[in-house]
Amino acid sequence: VVCALSVLALVTEAVTVHKQHKHAFSSQHFLRHDGHAQKVYIIEHHKPSKHDPHKKVEHKYKHVDYYTHPKYKYGYKVEDHHTGDKKSQHEHRDGDSVKGYYELHEPGGTVRRVEYHADKHSGFHATVKHKTHHIIPKKHHHHQTKHHHKKM
Repeated sequence: VVCALSVLALVTEAVTVHKQHKHAFSSQHFLRHDGHAQKVYIIEHHKPSKHDPHKKVEHKYKHVDYYTHPKYKYGYKVEDHHTGDKKSQHEHRDGDSVKGYYELHEPGGTVRRVEYHADKHSGFHATVKHKTHHIIPKKHHHHQTKHHHKKM
């Protein structure tokens, strides 16, 4: 009995270790094309008054924030074989225009893809597409033993 329990424990551990060897995969990238935020100074000239012609000209600086043209690309991808989670997204922006898509692999084998774009003139638009992949179910063969009974 102890030997049988030891064998059962080893088999259970081997199956658990085997299942844990499937690795999840995840990746991402982000690429910015815009420059650094820059300070812009506006110089205001103040002339000396007529009362004191020898006084220096004063320069006053005024801080104004300026941001460069926004431009970027990014994406990510997840493939987790343990949970079955499989998805990805990609997006890029150039100024006021944003375009991208994301995909989600659903449990039944269908892939849902949403493609989108937006800009300040036409707003946000999205198109949903479905790709169907037929999953062939695994056949489990059950071995049946045939019993022959003698007639009496």
